[in-house]
Amino acid sequence: MREEGGGRGTPRRPRRAWGALVVLGLARATRPLRRMWSSDDPLEDYALVHMASVAGDTLVGLALADSIFFSIPVDEAKTRVALYLALTMAPLAIAAPMLVPLLDRGGFRRALSFGSAAVRALVAIYAAPRVQSFVLFPAAFLILALSRAHAVTKNGLTAAYAESHEGLLRANAWLGRIAVVGPLLAIGPGLLLLKLGGATATLYLAAIVYGVTSMLVLRLERPDDIPTQGEATGLGRVPGLAVAGAGMTGLRAAAGFLLFLLAFALRRSPEPAYWLAVLMASAMIGTVVGDFVAPRLPRTLREETVVLASLVAAGGAALLAFSFFALPVLALFAALVGAATEFGRLAFQSLMQRSAPAGYHGRVFVRYEVAFQLAWVTGAFIPAMLPVSFRVGLLLLAAFYTLLGLTYLFRPELPSRLVRRTPK
Repeated sequence: MREEGGGRGTPRRPRRAWGALVVLGLARATRPLRRMWSSDDPLEDYALVHMASVAGDTLVGLALADSIFFSIPVDEAKTRVALYLALTMAPLAIAAPMLVPLLDRGGFRRALSFGSAAVRALVAIYAAPRVQSFVLFPAAFLILALSRAHAVTKNGLTAAYAESHEGLLRANAWLGRIAVVGPLLAIGPGLLLLKLGGATATLYLAAIVYGVTSMLVLRLERPDDIPTQGEATGLGRVPGLAVAGAGMTGLRAAAGFLLFLLAFALRRSPEPAYWLAVLMASAMIGTVVGDFVAPRLPRTLREETVVLASLVAAGGAALLAFSFFALPVLALFAALVGAATEFGRLAFQSLMQRSAPAGYHGRVFVRYEVAFQLAWVTGAFIPAMLPVSFRVGLLLLAAFYTLLGLTYLFRPELPSRLVRRTPK
């Protein structure tokens, strides 16, 4: 009987071995998340919140893309996309007056972060069975507004939880790397549910993720007020941010232009459909590379220098892609633009968090987020509404990056600010 049992048990050994390998793989894959969960570092606690929030936004993005873009012809998609872009302009601008007084008081940032996640969960639940009706657009409006609110509170909470102002760029880059994990974890289940149950099922999953996000916020400790020094007007204008802010506005406008150029021009072009997936993946890889490289830049470099270098690199990559129009070159271009945009974002974010004086964080963060969102939408509107070919779009991007870089470089106040003076 033992031999017979052993005989029956022999085929099971490989299955047990494979099962053990899967369990071991999952344990190792989730080890960083389990370490962050048990960490005493408040920044790591907040990283889990940010990662979950981005995962929820990714799922909503999949549902919206399927409902208003990919499932209908290009010409009909234009109308819906125009309405979608118009909706993305308004949320933060409308919410800003209500957010500012709360953001300027450190104790309300956690409450805003919790409310942003919880209300997004409720809106996603309400919109899920109504994706084919006009309800989808006001629901998307609310989710986008609350997503922007999360982005603004992220700036304040990162500055409050980072160990020091010298560590802001490192902290922002680390959060950027963590944020990539959210979409990677969400996109597989999201696409599966999109295939099985359509946008409705994906929105229900997004609601669950937002609910988890709100629960994670409850674990955060109360942030202290940030003792920064600087000057700001009542409208949140900080003189030291003007140059870098202009460069970052240009980068965000170009990012919106490129995203919708890929979406519309490639749908109209004879190139295979998989080009879009390759280029989008390349841009994401470039963003992750930017998050890894940015903290290793010399500390003597000022943030303005990083923004300028990002503009120059993106312009050169666009010109190269126009001259050598092939998928490998275009993938390299998308990766360089992703990295350049991320460099600029991290540099400006760190400069803003350090320069915003205490009591003015809400005003400063909202002011620049509104400007950047408007720039992104303006850039996206051009290829979405006009019949711009992909190659012509690349040439326009190259010219735009170059012009912006030259304008940025020859501002009279910039040369003396390119290198940070190190104390002797």
